[in-house]
Amino acid sequence: MDNEMTLSFIAISENEGLARMVMTSFIASLDPTIDELGEFKTIVSEAVTNAIIHGYDEDGEGIVTIRAKRNGQTITMTISDEGRGIPNIEQAMEPLYTSKPESERSGMGFTIMESFADHLAVWSEPQKGTAITFTKEFLPVQSNFVLGER
Repeated sequence: MDNEMTLSFIAISENEGLARMVMTSFIASLDPTIDELGEFKTIVSEAVTNAIIHGYDEDGEGIVTIRAKRNGQTITMTISDEGRGIPNIEQAMEPLYTSKPESERSGMGFTIMESFADHLAVWSEPQKGTAITFTKEFLPVQSNFVLGER
């Protein structure tokens, strides 16, 4: 393992941006492409937002924890909460399903995360919380620069 970190914060919406910024800094040494960076930030945003909105109902009482590991060009990250949990993971992962239709949620969070991650796993238990683990491999930096040429 090359590096790892843990970040914990109160489950309020303004901390979603903090999580995205810190995790983006964590992967900076991999020199991600613009597309890779956008996909990674989207996964982090979706997972953290789910924890805040669905895990804790935006109550500002709970804690969201992110554990990230970098091994070569691969990032493995787990975003977890100790909130209300998901009673039916299979249903929750269906495109367009939302447990909060009154909040105008799109129900596409898991679908988006799955499409951008190389691997996505969800663990949840009602009244104990949820953990979303994903891996994403970043392409190695390739230089087209040759010394002495323009």
